[in-house]
Amino acid sequence: MGPPAMAFQALTLTPLPFSLHSSSRRVRVLAVAADQTPPPAPPSEPANSPSRLLRELAQRKKAVSPKKKHPPRRFILKPPLDDERLTRRFLSSPQLSLKALPLLSSCLPSAPLSTADRTWMDEYLLEAKQALGYPLAPSETLGEGDDCPARHFDVLFYLAFQHLDPSSERTRMRHVRNGHSRLWFLGQYVLELAFCEFFLQRYPRESPGPMRERVFALIGKKVLPRWLKAASLHNLVFPYDDLDKMIRKDREPPSKAVFWAIFGAIYLCFGMPEVYRVLFEAFGMDPDDESCQPKLRRQLEDVDYVSVEFEKRQLTWQDVAAYRPPPDALFAHPRLFRACVPPGMHRFRGNIWDFDSRPKVMTTLGYPLPMNDRIPEITEARNIELGLGLQVTQHH
Repeated sequence: MGPPAMAFQALTLTPLPFSLHSSSRRVRVLAVAADQTPPPAPPSEPANSPSRLLRELAQRKKAVSPKKKHPPRRFILKPPLDDERLTRRFLSSPQLSLKALPLLSSCLPSAPLSTADRTWMDEYLLEAKQALGYPLAPSETLGEGDDCPARHFDVLFYLAFQHLDPSSERTRMRHVRNGHSRLWFLGQYVLELAFCEFFLQRYPRESPGPMRERVFALIGKKVLPRWLKAASLHNLVFPYDDLDKMIRKDREPPSKAVFWAIFGAIYLCFGMPEVYRVLFEAFGMDPDDESCQPKLRRQLEDVDYVSVEFEKRQLTWQDVAAYRPPPDALFAHPRLFRACVPPGMHRFRGNIWDFDSRPKVMTTLGYPLPMNDRIPEITEARNIELGLGLQVTQHH
C-alpha cells in the first residue's frame, strides 16, 4: 500500500503542464471612479483645528445646488387681500377720485404715484411744460374743484413720457405702464381726428388719397423723432442716448409712443383747440411745406359747388381751432358736414334713391329723431341734409 500513496503525493505536487503567456494575452482594465468623499479626519485632530475647518470649507464650496426653474411672478398665487386692505386700495386709487370725467379718470394711474415718480416730476416736468408753452405752476392750482380736467395735467403729462424702458424699474410698474399705454392709444386717434377735420375743411375739393399723404408726411413714425427734437423733448425720451446716432428700431417706437401719449393727455385736459396749438406752434408743423405735399395726380377739375366760406381762402389752423357753431346751426359740426356733403348735393334730391331707399335706410337707423327746434323749418332742413348725407354714404 506504500507505493500508491507516494504516487498520489507526487501527482499533487507536480506543476501544471500549461503556462500563461502574459506577453500575448491582452487584458482590459476598466477604470472605476473612486469614492470622492473626504477621508474622515483623524481622531487625533481637535474639533476646532484650522486644517480641519479649512478642509470642510473647501468641500462645502464644491457642492453646487441644481438650478431650479421658478415659475414667473404672474403665475405665483397670492393670498387674497382682506376687506380692509382691499377697501384702502380702492379708495386711494386716483381713478376713483374723479367721477365726473370717466374718460379722463380711466387714464389716471390705478395706484398713487410712488417716490420715484414724484422725483422724476420734480426734475423734468418743468422742462417739458416749458417746451410746449404751459405755465410752470402746478396744475392742481388750475380751475376750481376736482372736476376741472386741467388739474390732472401734471399726472397725465408725466405718464406720457414713461415709455417702457427695460432698464428702468419705474417704467415697469403697473400703474405707470397701464396709464402710458392708455394715453398713447387715445392720442393716436386724437391726432388722426385733428388732421382729418383740418384737411377736410382746408382742401374741400381734394380726395382722401392726397390728404392721407399729407397726414403721413406730418405725423408718420419716421418724422416723429424730428418733431420731438424740434421741441427739445428728445432728452426726456432718450436721456442717455444720442438721437441722431440711434438706429430706427430703437428710435421710432419710443418716439411714437411718447408723441401719441402727449396729445392724449392734452386732449383730455384742454380739448381739441389746444391740440391744434401744440401741433402748429410748439412743434412748428407747416402743412404748406414742400416735404408735406402729396404726389402729383392727373385729376379733372372739380366744378361742383362747395360752401362759400371754403371758396374765399384756405382755412388756417386758427380758423379750425377757434370755430364755434352758431346757436341755430343744423348740426353739431356744421362746417365739417359742409366739407363732406357740399351744397351741390341738393341737385340729387328727388332721384330714385331718394324715393325708394332713403325711407328704408332712415327707418333702419332710427331716424328722424324727435327734435324740439324753435322753428319747424329747421327740423325739416336737418332731415333733408341727413338724407343727402346718407345718400353719399350709399354711393360706393
